[in-house]
Amino acid sequence: MVSSTRVSDDELQKALTEKHEKKEVDEKQKWVQKMIRSAKHHHKICPYYDKKTGMCFLTLGEKCDRDGRYDNCPVFREFLEKKYEEYKSKGLPLPVDFADITITPF
Repeated sequence: MVSSTRVSDDELQKALTEKHEKKEVDEKQKWVQKMIRSAKHHHKICPYYDKKTGMCFLTLGEKCDRDGRYDNCPVFREFLEKKYEEYKSKGLPLPVDFADITITPF
């Protein structure tokens, strides 16, 4: 016996958009992780951390509670996610190295 199940157009469209959004999020997270690994390669501590004052340049005037470590820093991750969105919205190719992000003038 073969039972026929029909999928409505709305259900199909919803499934396709969810899959596309999930792919976009996965691509973004992969790129962010790649940039964090690249930043670790180039810098021992966060490049946006001021050792002298203990301030974070990304938050503009707030103390860094992580002492310059950026492995799981939500501020640094958010910065990279915003950079990803900027590159995607402008249709520019994504940088392959963290040094490329710091060089580009936005």
